[in-house]
Amino acid sequence: MKRTSLFLVLALAACQRNPSRLDDMKAGSGAVATKTATGSATVNMAPAQDIDSHDILNRTETADEVVVKHVLISWKDLGAIYRGQQDQRGKDRSNADAAKLAQDVLSQLKADPSKIDALVQQYGEDPGAKSGDPYTVNKETSFVPEFKNLALRLKEKEAGIVKTQFGYHVIQRVAPPPPDPIESADILARPAEKGPVSVLHVLIGYKDAPAARDPKAKARSKEDATKMVQEVLTKAKSGTDFKQLMKEYSEDPGSKDSGRPYDVTADAPMVEPFKKLSLRLKENEIGVVKTPFGFHVIKRMPPPPPDSLDSADILKRDPVTQKAKVKHILLGWTDNHTEDPRGTKRTRAELEKLVKDTVAKLKKGDKIEPLMAELSEDPGSAKSGQSYDVTPDAGLVEPFKNLSLRLNKDEVGVVKTQFGIHIIQRVE
Repeated sequence: MKRTSLFLVLALAACQRNPSRLDDMKAGSGAVATKTATGSATVNMAPAQDIDSHDILNRTETADEVVVKHVLISWKDLGAIYRGQQDQRGKDRSNADAAKLAQDVLSQLKADPSKIDALVQQYGEDPGAKSGDPYTVNKETSFVPEFKNLALRLKEKEAGIVKTQFGYHVIQRVAPPPPDPIESADILARPAEKGPVSVLHVLIGYKDAPAARDPKAKARSKEDATKMVQEVLTKAKSGTDFKQLMKEYSEDPGSKDSGRPYDVTADAPMVEPFKKLSLRLKENEIGVVKTPFGFHVIKRMPPPPPDSLDSADILKRDPVTQKAKVKHILLGWTDNHTEDPRGTKRTRAELEKLVKDTVAKLKKGDKIEPLMAELSEDPGSAKSGQSYDVTPDAGLVEPFKNLSLRLNKDEVGVVKTQFGIHIIQRVE
């Protein structure tokens, strides 16, 4: 990524992708850091001074959506949360020094709000923020709550401080940037659907995109990226198979070769511009949007037909609970898989037999945990036997959530998502 923004790498949760389980099965670009079957991780915050802007946090009025820039300042006690990506300045800094610096940065911004970019460059430890591009925050954005709570209460040009497990954030609300000329402004101006909608995308990065990962992107100018986007658009609109365009052009390692679609909802943990365009496209319509990863050429697909393995009888029910705890076995096959080599090599016929046999064992009373360890291709829960909490507003892919909330306790069901086939058992 150039070192991708902590917002995009460690969660899309105001500086962080929760670093575990199916959260790591992303739309490779990070455009969709999708948390398939997981909730947010619980993180113990290191001792810190209370320098939060309580006057702002105590406000009852919040904005629907804001655009912000921030200066992230960490200290040495936070090293574990960064998983080796902490800025060296933070590694060498005490909490007292971090608090003092954050207060000094806030004072400078209150005196002169126009200094935000210079202060981000001078002191900020979020690599993605150094591009100068702001972050969009709304009520559905999967940012850590502390960051979101402050951001949505700021008035334009106002700044405040809030601490998260990643350090002190000096956040300033700024004016939304104008759209890039190649973006689909007409589509972005439409009202959004709630979703889910299913989309394919071609990611084309460039060297100034803060989260660009692909080596080709890091060597490409924005002008050359724009030309490539126009080329892809022309081919797509003339009828070239979109999945073939993904193979030829896309730099999203999570979907370019598999042709995997992504399910997008308003509360999906994805970068906001990607969600905004996806939820405004009509079926089979194509548009362009810019994110910190580069340009995305996005095509909305018709809803996929139910998979023959889906538990159609269970999915027809009304939800039986508003909160379920589930465990699952993820199985892929040649047409729909994660990076697990078992899924990449498995035929559809082999998948169907394995699903049938595994469901039969569970219904007979076999414990799911040994089967998870043996079979599941979810790297986060397979070996640990971890369960996931599911609620209607959980940041999970919709099919997984829909089935989980319709299962009775101890019941087993099957559903397909963009990651493969999930055999799910409700345990509580």
